[in-house]
Amino acid sequence: MKGVRILEERPHFTDITSYDEFSRCYWYRAELATLCKRLGIRHTGTKSELSSYIEAYFNGTLIPLQKAPRKKGSREVSLDCPLLDCNFAFNAAFRAYFSEVTGVRDFRFNADMAAAWRKVKRTQDRAFTVRDLLALYERHSGYAKYDNTVCEWNRFLKDFCADPQSRIYKHRLKAAAALWAIVKKSTLPKVYRPALLEQNRALLEMYR
Repeated sequence: MKGVRILEERPHFTDITSYDEFSRCYWYRAELATLCKRLGIRHTGTKSELSSYIEAYFNGTLIPLQKAPRKKGSREVSLDCPLLDCNFAFNAAFRAYFSEVTGVRDFRFNADMAAAWRKVKRTQDRAFTVRDLLALYERHSGYAKYDNTVCEWNRFLKDFCADPQSRIYKHRLKAAAALWAIVKKSTLPKVYRPALLEQNRALLEMYR
């Protein structure tokens, strides 16, 4: 974005001396909230509101805290919070949180994020944070990748069974698996084609 410094070039907040300099840097909403909290000023509201609180701070005005009741059992979420420590779930509350952080109005979790969450739970990775999950959404991380092989196989099997030619096989699941093994190891598209059955009739004879 023209006129806005990329994250890697951003100076530390304590080295910034004016709001004009501050506004030339890009900040996530969650980071603005954290800064406001450290400054002891109001730290709730939209990204625009948080920026205005920081502008007021640079102009010598401290916007007072606005107390709000805290829901029983809730835990504060920040970008640097370990995923295992913030009651994370793929729910509306976290969709709203990521929507605020990214500015994406209709935020949707992607398959790689789901794969990462499964890996985090399986390995009990307490170093993996909300920020790391966001990096997966922005395609800046290879921490985990969704394996779409299962989906490809399900489609392959469905299309195989829908082919009238496959009805000659008593053990259609095994016949389909034999063809899938050939396709999976080849450079062919991972989809079922009637020509595959025709080309491999001898191999599939045992499944009739």
